[in-house]
Amino acid sequence: MQVFKFGGASVKDAAAIKNLAEIVRQYQEDELLIVVSAMGKMTNALEQLTTAYINQTAEVQTIFAGIRAYHDQILTELFDPSHPIFDEVENTFVEIEWMIEEEPHDDPNFIYDQIVSIGELVSSRIVTAYLNQTGIKSKWLDVRGYIQTDNTYREGLVDWQKTSESIKESIPSFLQKEKVVTQGFIGGTSENFTTTLGREGSDYTAAIFASCLNAASVTIWKDVAGVFNADPKRFQNIIKFDQLSYPEAVEMAYYGASIIHPKTIQPLQNAGIPLFVKPFLTPQDNGTVILGEELPVKVPVIIVKTNQVLVSVSSKNHSFITENHLSEIYKILAELHFKVNLMQNSALSFSFCVDFESGKFEQLMQKLKQDFNFKYNTGTDLITVRHYEISLLRELSAGKTILLEQLSRNTAQILIKAEN
Repeated sequence: MQVFKFGGASVKDAAAIKNLAEIVRQYQEDELLIVVSAMGKMTNALEQLTTAYINQTAEVQTIFAGIRAYHDQILTELFDPSHPIFDEVENTFVEIEWMIEEEPHDDPNFIYDQIVSIGELVSSRIVTAYLNQTGIKSKWLDVRGYIQTDNTYREGLVDWQKTSESIKESIPSFLQKEKVVTQGFIGGTSENFTTTLGREGSDYTAAIFASCLNAASVTIWKDVAGVFNADPKRFQNIIKFDQLSYPEAVEMAYYGASIIHPKTIQPLQNAGIPLFVKPFLTPQDNGTVILGEELPVKVPVIIVKTNQVLVSVSSKNHSFITENHLSEIYKILAELHFKVNLMQNSALSFSFCVDFESGKFEQLMQKLKQDFNFKYNTGTDLITVRHYEISLLRELSAGKTILLEQLSRNTAQILIKAEN
């Protein structure tokens, strides 16, 4: 039994979905659970729709119409007009229609999860219908009935006991009869509300199912040949890893490598399940496999996180920054679901770097200014180098304004002013 995860690029249009079906066809004899992301850049589009709805701006209907037209184009290229999938997709979009006709809910994170999750619900229905149309018997499952979370909207915390029980109860019998297609990124609460597991959380979904079902492996199908020591779109002369250890993959994901969601590795490592990262355009290639504990990395690994903000906080009475101050600051960051990418403190100030999200950042500033003085720099990039060499650090930062630099035994981080 295997788990496959197909990301947005692998289901971005009709041709991509046909390619997905051909990959799945190669595993006709295997039990296969397929996790699907939203199509193409639909999560971004749905985020724009959410923001427009919350702010009650005029472009709500225009954005929504564009989202529907995008999916209609794919449906038209894949199916006869009489196919029931057209009604299924339309009925799913009605959930958004009902919501945007009402006044916005008080909690923007709740609104986000109810709207943005529609991307996965629609894409998984289309994929299921196309697999069945091409002779690959498949069953659509609503993941919200299986992955149970708390009410932390935008970053739902999985209730592993309930989730494991739900998955083990019925899914093995489904897999014996047909392929199972479900959604990545989303879960459900005990009140039947939709939650999301964090941006790019479909990898994590695949790991949850694999862990609960004791799968033989998980394969993430990407638009790259595997895991590299740097972003192929940003750097030249890069190296593809044939194999990585779980700990190294965790470190890379933690520091922002976009190839894998940070929460993906732990459940797989605990269950000893290998993770394959393979190219969907050349599925016969080996890609990269992640497994095992001891596998030294002999080349530097470069990770770049853009759109960062550096915040420096000091006490209003000019006292030392103590553990009590740090506890208060971290409590605020945790409440707003900020992940600290870099931090450093001196006697009188504490500096930290987080992803810049304008709405959330305004909330952060409002909370911090009650007890602290602060200043900040937006438009910064964070470069992290695992297994660094000093000469490489100097090369990466040459001619750039360095705002913060931090070196440990294995990892170096440099925060620079982003180039225009």
